[in-house]
Amino acid sequence: MPIDIILRRNVESLGRRGEIVKVAVGYARNYLLPRKFALLVTDASRRQIEREKQVSEAHEAEEKQAADQVAERLAEMECVIARKVGETETLYGSVTSADISEFLAGVGTIIEKRRIRLPEPIKQIGEFVVPIRLHTDVTAQLKVRVVKQEE
Repeated sequence: MPIDIILRRNVESLGRRGEIVKVAVGYARNYLLPRKFALLVTDASRRQIEREKQVSEAHEAEEKQAADQVAERLAEMECVIARKVGETETLYGSVTSADISEFLAGVGTIIEKRRIRLPEPIKQIGEFVVPIRLHTDVTAQLKVRVVKQEE
């Protein structure tokens, strides 16, 4: 039997801050409520969410603007990663989101590897476009070029 809750923050695949959603009782009781991601629907919680929403909207706008600026920089950037290659042009190992994050840190852009949406590790030489989720509304596209490492 589902219950109504008000989300205190954006929860991926569930909803955005301030929305009233129906969830399973166990999900609310064991996950959302203890982590303070949500509140049970009451008049007091509605007023509390409205106050929090006003403060967070200003903060959210600043974060989105900063994410847009980072996305512009990433769109102009090219990530070049060198890997050892076998005789048949296959990589020894692969390029992961951690490798991309490490490259970006080296050029002064700190991005957590969990924000890099690489569906599976890159296992071949070539150019790839990798999405990076900087904000709930901003996803940057980074060009990643995997090249043969010189001996």
